[in-house]
Amino acid sequence: MDPNYISKKELLELYGISYGALYRWKRMGLIPEDWFIRKSTSTGQETFFRREQILPRMEQIMARGASLEALASELNRPRQAPPKPVLVIRDRYSTHRYPLDELESVCLVLGTEQRDLLKELKGVFSHE
Repeated sequence: MDPNYISKKELLELYGISYGALYRWKRMGLIPEDWFIRKSTSTGQETFFRREQILPRMEQIMARGASLEALASELNRPRQAPPKPVLVIRDRYSTHRYPLDELESVCLVLGTEQRDLLKELKGVFSHE
């Protein structure tokens, strides 16, 4: 099997947990259903997980101990999309709002000189 995957059996042995505990955490929403990857093998059907997903989650679960309900609530809370930067232009009569990801250019013009400021504006929030 691909080294990016770990079998259910290996996972149970690695963390010293039971089959029942694993499926209880699944029912609680600590381990999403779509993380359980079922594949046919020479010995029948086995369940695998992506290491990059399951191992950090198992560490979270094992560190929490008795407060698994709180962790389940935290993990199952709907996540809000991060806010997107918006260019706001105000004059004395009105205000206009333009999402930066929808703009093609923002130019400042002085006589025959023109400077596109869009890259600089987008760079203001590039630390996120």
